[in-house]
Amino acid sequence: MAVETQEGWSAAPGRGLDRQGIRPVRIVAAVARFLNQTLFTSLTRRIVTLNLVGLAVLVFGILYLNQFRAGLIEARIQALSTQGEIIAAAIAASATVETGDFTIDPERLLELETGESFDPFADRDATEFPINPERVAPVLSRLITPTGTRARIYGSDGALILDSRHIYTRGDILRYDLPNPDEVEETAFAALLRQVWTRIWRGNLPIYQELGPDSELGYPEVDLAIQGSSASVVRVTDRGELIVSVAVPVQRFRAVVGALLLSTRSGDIDDILRKERLGIFRVFLIASSVTIVLSILLAGTIAGPVRRLAATAERVRGSIKAREQIPDFTDRSDEIGHLSQALRDMTAALYKRLDAIESFAADVAHELKNPLTSLRSAVETLPLAREEADRVRLIAIIQHDIRRLDRLISDISDASRLDAELAREEAGPVDVADMARSVIHLFNEIRKDDEAPAQLMVEGDRPDDFAVTAHDLRIGQVLTNLLDNARSFSPPNGKVRVTVRRHRKAVEIVVDDDGPGIRPENLEQIFKRFYTDRPEFEAFGNNSGLGLSISRQIVEAHGGRVWAETRPFTHNDPRIGEHGRYGAGARFVVLLPVD
Repeated sequence: MAVETQEGWSAAPGRGLDRQGIRPVRIVAAVARFLNQTLFTSLTRRIVTLNLVGLAVLVFGILYLNQFRAGLIEARIQALSTQGEIIAAAIAASATVETGDFTIDPERLLELETGESFDPFADRDATEFPINPERVAPVLSRLITPTGTRARIYGSDGALILDSRHIYTRGDILRYDLPNPDEVEETAFAALLRQVWTRIWRGNLPIYQELGPDSELGYPEVDLAIQGSSASVVRVTDRGELIVSVAVPVQRFRAVVGALLLSTRSGDIDDILRKERLGIFRVFLIASSVTIVLSILLAGTIAGPVRRLAATAERVRGSIKAREQIPDFTDRSDEIGHLSQALRDMTAALYKRLDAIESFAADVAHELKNPLTSLRSAVETLPLAREEADRVRLIAIIQHDIRRLDRLISDISDASRLDAELAREEAGPVDVADMARSVIHLFNEIRKDDEAPAQLMVEGDRPDDFAVTAHDLRIGQVLTNLLDNARSFSPPNGKVRVTVRRHRKAVEIVVDDDGPGIRPENLEQIFKRFYTDRPEFEAFGNNSGLGLSISRQIVEAHGGRVWAETRPFTHNDPRIGEHGRYGAGARFVVLLPVD
């Protein structure tokens, strides 16, 4: 009987939750495992952090250094200038006193000579047309109200006549020190934040101060307008809000009768900037979300495979019996794919080397056991021998086995050190032809009278044709091993021929002998360790079977190739059909690459 749990999952007694209950748990566990493996990895954090830092720098650079703010201020100055010229012209045309009265400068009258007259309209600058506040107020109200700007009119003496915010005439009292009824008292933290924000955005802008009608100070742009020049000033309030002021002269018949000061409301430009910043922040949030998602996906494509490769490598290091398989990412054409291929190749080479070491150890044990067994038998039999001839024969066997063991141990030691020495020693330029001349000269000097001599043939005249980068001693060892092998199979009247030639991008060394040749099935077998297929006339145990194996190992370490062939008979060769003969002789070919 199923039981309904509080979460809505069904459970059977003794069986736990069914599939409907297990599925959400598995989903949550999978999500948690994914976040733990991708989001909280070091590589993921670095990718996300670096991407977000770059994006944040870009956004703050746009917010702080973009030209929108300057362009907006310039556009507002242009608009206020045009608006101010229109309003100033309207005020000059319809809002000045036109009673027919005019004022004449007394100083000009004193300058007149006898019989001269004074034309009051000859010099318009001597005529004053004072601004009538009663006529200015309606005109100013109709022109300013739709624009949402603040307008102030100053007389030619710099005194404030009208303010569009508070229409009043001279004699009225306006208190500027009264608090704003709509203003909310801000907290200390808000005040600190406002001061920091104001300092960031203020730059070199002056602080705006509200000047009343009785203030002895004046706005510099108004003073310039009274002098006949338009001027603009950008200020910032103590709350960090921009105010743009533009002053234009009010002129009638080229006479400046006052100045018009237009200014934006505090926060007008900031509201536009705030909306732009809000839009940028929205884009930033969207871009950040996309960046985080893409970074996580990117980190998943990098960190996930790298983590799997690292975990497998750890298992390979700690594994004793089981052989781990490196994950295959070779289908990816990036560094992860290259790393996967390199690790797979390295692991394959490691396992191959382990197999070789294991096989080498088994072969060494087997090869050492044979002479040791013979030696032990001879040593155990020696005390029981009564005849002197038997004792001499047993002592000869013991000496032969000791020499065989010494030779085996020397060759095994040489083979085991070969890889390390090739990796440790640096290769250098080697002239294969000169090296072959030295080796063959020494070979002929130490040979016995009944052993086949060696002959050298160099095909080519240019020394550069035979220059390779190699270890000279090891290449000399290869040639010595091949010569010893050829001499051991050659009859006393035979010859060992060595040919050195340039073969495309490699130097070719060919060693021929007059021996019986090599059976076809043994052409590869002879390069295996401890394999021996000696001629019938040679005593058993004189060779360790490592010479050709070491030679192939040295040649392949230099990037070359070595193989064996059986030279075919010529048409009338008298040795055709001779017992135990497979051809006219054996041939070993070595190819060493040229840089």
